[in-house]
Amino acid sequence: MKNYAKRQRKIAIFFVGFIFFIFIFYNFNLRNDESIALSRYGSSGSEVTQIQTKLKRWGYYNGSIDGIYGSKTVAAVKWFQSKNGLTSDGIAGPATLAAMGISSSSGGGTANNSDLNLLAHLIYAEARGEPYKGQVAVGAVVLNRVKSSSFPNSVAGVIYQRGAFSVVDDGQINLSPNTTAINAARDALNGWDPTSGCIYYFNPATAKSKWIWSRPYVITIGKHRFCK
Repeated sequence: MKNYAKRQRKIAIFFVGFIFFIFIFYNFNLRNDESIALSRYGSSGSEVTQIQTKLKRWGYYNGSIDGIYGSKTVAAVKWFQSKNGLTSDGIAGPATLAAMGISSSSGGGTANNSDLNLLAHLIYAEARGEPYKGQVAVGAVVLNRVKSSSFPNSVAGVIYQRGAFSVVDDGQINLSPNTTAINAARDALNGWDPTSGCIYYFNPATAKSKWIWSRPYVITIGKHRFCK
């Protein structure tokens, strides 16, 4: 009887240990998988809301912004991925989130620090000395280009598109932005568009291109003329 009881205890200990191992192994792989695929079909929460908001603003998503990663969100993510040279699997992993300008560690907010920082650099380089509304307007033009099918689908892609902004070519993009430029970038990212959808702007006093003058005029803010 004693030997039988010992064997039973050993079996019980082995069984408990095995179950514990399976639990740890499963959770490790789940965490590892989540670090690769942060949002996918069935996910919910603030990150999904950010994904839906951005994709709807850019014309990829026509569903409701409900924070639930359903079939419409999957289709929109796949479309965005195909347009941006990413694996079109409908999963918002790190590369896809980065292309959308969403920080995978933030869990909230309208844009990650990278988008905000880069847009502030451009605004400072292009529009320092302009009225605050004019600085926001420059940021809005960048974001309007992101939404347009005629331009790259990310802030970085628009800003670094060859020939788009002279301040990239001459190095002024590397100047440190001041608080005003940072605030203007934040306001633009949060949806303020003083240009009503413009995708071009220029300074009439210095513009040499005849083509830019042919663009439909919308508004002048400070020294810049904004056009569609």
